[in-house]
Amino acid sequence: MAESLPLEMLTYILSFLPLSDQKEASLVSRAWYCAAQNALRETNVRYNIPVSSASLLAIKSLGLRGISCISLTNLDGSPTSHLVLQSVAYHLGPHLQSLCLGGGSPTEASFVALILGCPALRTLDLSGCNSLFTSGTLLAQPEMAQRVRQALSGLRELKLACLRNLSDLSFNQLSSCVPSLERLSLAYCHLNFELSPAQGSINPQDDSPSQLSFHNLLRFVKERAGKLRALDPSGTGLPPEALHSLGQVAGLQLQELSLHSCRDLSTEAVATLCRQQPGLTSLDLSGCSELTDGALLAVSRGLQHLQHLSLGKLQRLTDAGCTALGGLRELQSLDMAECCLVSGRELAQALGLVSGAPPPLTSLRLAYCSSLKDASVLSLIPALGPSLRVLDLSSCMALSNRTLQAICTYHTHLSVLRLAWCKELCDWGLLGLEESSEKPALCPQLCPELEYQASGPEDASPKPQSSSLLILQALQELDPTACSKLTDASLAKVLQFPQLRQLSLSLLPALTDMGLVAVARGCPSLEHLVLSHCSHISDEGWAQAAGSWPRLQHLNLSSCSQLTEQTLDTIRQACKQIRVLDVAMCPGINVAAVRRFQAQLPQVTCVQSRFVGGADLTLTL
Repeated sequence: MAESLPLEMLTYILSFLPLSDQKEASLVSRAWYCAAQNALRETNVRYNIPVSSASLLAIKSLGLRGISCISLTNLDGSPTSHLVLQSVAYHLGPHLQSLCLGGGSPTEASFVALILGCPALRTLDLSGCNSLFTSGTLLAQPEMAQRVRQALSGLRELKLACLRNLSDLSFNQLSSCVPSLERLSLAYCHLNFELSPAQGSINPQDDSPSQLSFHNLLRFVKERAGKLRALDPSGTGLPPEALHSLGQVAGLQLQELSLHSCRDLSTEAVATLCRQQPGLTSLDLSGCSELTDGALLAVSRGLQHLQHLSLGKLQRLTDAGCTALGGLRELQSLDMAECCLVSGRELAQALGLVSGAPPPLTSLRLAYCSSLKDASVLSLIPALGPSLRVLDLSSCMALSNRTLQAICTYHTHLSVLRLAWCKELCDWGLLGLEESSEKPALCPQLCPELEYQASGPEDASPKPQSSSLLILQALQELDPTACSKLTDASLAKVLQFPQLRQLSLSLLPALTDMGLVAVARGCPSLEHLVLSHCSHISDEGWAQAAGSWPRLQHLNLSSCSQLTEQTLDTIRQACKQIRVLDVAMCPGINVAAVRRFQAQLPQVTCVQSRFVGGADLTLTL
């Protein structure tokens, strides 16, 4: 029946599937293949293309399918790279909308030729492409610059992060060719700030052929104020005076601003910014270590339409500042990772029902908040709205089984749950059982109820008192790394997630072959799996589990002391899609076995092993 459906209908149906499922569906028939390719094109999937002669046929094939978003890796000034760029321009260029050359070293001539062949570009990423800006002559010829300007007339986003050779001259030459630019990233570029000792303001200076000056950037922002909507000067050392100068540019109405790791910014500077740019919907203040509670208060008062807020690594932020979050009623994502003074007491009141309807929060990251209390999180979990999809509580070591059970009760639609290093979690919490006061203190896996819960009939199991992890059937990523009290008794029972794509079971000393096999059967869609430091996993266990994981692409088996080269043979036979494999510190796997594996699976991009003398070896294909 499916064969008789129109191609447009098949494409629409497959568009609801995750990327890996779309790939599998494309193998059913020719009609499904065409529909899957259409669906992939519509979802704007980025294709990573390694620069080699072997990629030429793939580029031609992608061109026939109308692929519009690519990233080129291993790009240099070699004849092969030049040939690949020519092929990209010819086959993909006419409909290419997003191009990333990040970290590459193309020649100026090959880069210009590529751009001239891509008239539909909307996004261009040249981050780390220092070779293009070394000479300072890129687009210096007026005739060539005019042709490039015509080709890039529709470009909306330009990323120039991590460019040590970017100067006023080269920036001006390139920016003059992108008249419709709306989004600019200069993250971690070296910006020169010349301050007037008398006025404390930015000093005008001549354009520099050797360095990028803030004066030149400010002039650009003034010229493009009517169109510029997003700016990222993260990691440039932006001082308060420079931020003030940017914020007060006439006609500038930024929607997104990233100030990550601008450590000199003050609370007063952020408060002024909020008054100058009240239309911001996304603000990243992570790593601005001088900011205090007053900055968050200013954000709450001045940015009423803020949807995305990052406050990671603000070591001076306290619970008092968290009370201001209640004023951000449109907030969708909040990152407070590594705010070590936040205990969570005020979060529930600020984000929850006490202030009325909760904000439509979809992502909350509280990783490494070392002061976070279990009682505070217990009050926070029910207060968060039903839209929450991502919850990161990694390294919040005080969290207990009750917290996990509350998460499973109130947030059944979670797609990402990170609980790494929450060491108090044990089998009882995952199974949703009320913790027995008679259980052995150090060995919950010996409790008869837990053993029966993992292997016996359900009707004879103890009645759950709360929801178990099993109820989170929408999970796509789960990380209980280093939750060392977890055993096969719970892992085998609750890790049954058909949609799960990423799983880390690293540093779980009680995980054995039996648990691994059960996890494999319950989570057949895994693409990323971390099992490092699981010393009880053997070749036999892996051989039984691997057959259930044909989609594995990234696998970490480092420091699994029982594994031998037999496991490499199993991976080669069962995991045909493997791309990255880490077997570092596995004493039973030597360099010779790794090299044989490398020769047999040329698609693997990285394999790690260990020299006898103690040094790590990394083999890159």
